[in-house]
Amino acid sequence: MSIFRNRTATAAIVAVAAGALTLTACGGGGSDNSSQDKSKTKEDAKSQSKPVQIGDAQASTGPAPEVPGAKPGGVATVYQEADFSHLDPGQIYVSDGKLLSRLIFRGLTQYSEDDQGNLTVVGDLATDAGKTSDGGKTWTYTLKDNLKDENGNPINAADIRNTVERLYSDYITDGPTYLQQWLSGAGTTYRDAYEGPDKGKHLPDSVLETPDDKTVVFHFKEARPDLPQMLTMPGYSIVPEETDTKAKYDSDPVAVGPYKISDFKPGKSMTLVKNDQWDPKSDSVRHQYVDGFNISMNHDDEDQTKTLLADQGEAKNAMMFTGQVATTQLQQVVSDKEAMKRTIQGYAPYVWQLNFNMDRIKDKKLRDAITLALPSDSVYKADGGAYGGEVANSLISPTTPGYDETFDPFERHKKPNGDIEAAKKLIKEGGFEGKSLVYAYGNTPTRQKQAVLIADALEKIGLDIQKKEIDSATWYEQVGKVKNGYDLYMTGWGQDWPSASTVIPPVYDGTQIQDGASNYSHINDDHVNSEIKRIEKMTDTDEATKAWSELAKYISQEINPAAPIYYTKVFQIFGSNIGGIRYSSDSSYVDVTRIFLKK
Repeated sequence: MSIFRNRTATAAIVAVAAGALTLTACGGGGSDNSSQDKSKTKEDAKSQSKPVQIGDAQASTGPAPEVPGAKPGGVATVYQEADFSHLDPGQIYVSDGKLLSRLIFRGLTQYSEDDQGNLTVVGDLATDAGKTSDGGKTWTYTLKDNLKDENGNPINAADIRNTVERLYSDYITDGPTYLQQWLSGAGTTYRDAYEGPDKGKHLPDSVLETPDDKTVVFHFKEARPDLPQMLTMPGYSIVPEETDTKAKYDSDPVAVGPYKISDFKPGKSMTLVKNDQWDPKSDSVRHQYVDGFNISMNHDDEDQTKTLLADQGEAKNAMMFTGQVATTQLQQVVSDKEAMKRTIQGYAPYVWQLNFNMDRIKDKKLRDAITLALPSDSVYKADGGAYGGEVANSLISPTTPGYDETFDPFERHKKPNGDIEAAKKLIKEGGFEGKSLVYAYGNTPTRQKQAVLIADALEKIGLDIQKKEIDSATWYEQVGKVKNGYDLYMTGWGQDWPSASTVIPPVYDGTQIQDGASNYSHINDDHVNSEIKRIEKMTDTDEATKAWSELAKYISQEINPAAPIYYTKVFQIFGSNIGGIRYSSDSSYVDVTRIFLKK
């Protein structure tokens, strides 16, 4: 998903990448030893890019394993920069909404995660991760016993059907569309195939079948081996039919998870309390240690960091959801050994890249020259300080299965700030001296600094760079136009689940070029298009992972539609009384399912 999805509405506008950090283990604790951190970074990258495992019925059976040292009771405080953009599961496609959904919602499947960050898909409301037949085109789910919403209403197959069918309604505008597209057509055509349940009709049994109260069957036209992972997305959490208020559901949803909303003041605060209808025996991934969460909004990263670092009074019981250590207070945190013991660090799934508008920059030699000249090291350090990210060598991130650290066609590892001389040579060979290019960038301090760095480097190799500043509030809308009028522009993209199938098809499939689509470079290559279709049909996960990896290399080396610049990372700090904190490979932030108060 595009990186603007990584933030709440306010922060999305700014499109700020991860905060500065020193990367250590996925758990708490830290170090300021740079050589040790780089070594650990590589270890974590290899761990996080492992293919996801599929769990059986036993792995899907609750209760969840106890967290060492966990105690019940108390209320945790959560600091948030802004309000949640949506509360309707079908509308949730941002990270803070995802963390909230882990506490109050449940879906058919979910990730179980170990202390090394390894992920296993297990059944959540379902008894297992799903049973497939018909070469991966048919998937069957059986619901667990004793499932109820917060009002005590039983959860049955009709609720699953309602959850799926309502995604076709016109009031669902911001959530994921994978399931709808897979069931009823690609792009926007799925709405043409079915108008939604408000018209009084169901999806046909040939698409979605509920033969009894416990059974749900999905029928796809193509094999969909990633369905168990896709269904873990918060956008596919259950909306019980009896309490579905349609468009109004976005302001007052019904909980199925261990917590429920007891009070909500939009833009100010939210209070979560225990959901007494949640049965821990049915849940193999969540806990209900604290009595509740008091979520306080309007706290930016500066405020959150300052308060949590001071660790006074109520702040000892406080935590971040998607907040990060502020750049201005980075050194104060990393130089404080006691403070570092209550931090977590890890990769975010995003790759920032410089897109070449291939309708305007048609010569690969020019694209290669620009790629060679990019000062990646300086650019990422402008977005969070010296530890704000990592130079990127690939169009897929270290968190994505199939990532290859050794693949480095533009020698980013050897020359992280670019190779001006090699770039000049290509410019001269192609006769591009003095060529004028329009570089678009967002009107935020970070993007402005990066624009200067990039423009200066490109002017050193003989190009005439015309900088064009754009309102960041409409950034993706502007660069998402096919006729956008720009030659160069940065975007960020990350996986929706751990698979390159959520990176390469949406960003590099030439059949998807249209206004509002995510093929920002307008690449339209016959080999790439055909390979995408071929790999999407693979049912062997390992085979598909290898194929996606090879295709990513081909795209970068043979076509070069976008130059990878940097990967983003996460660095968070917590109050001293918050227990159970660890980085989650799934959410790329803290694992909220295991939080407790130490005393």
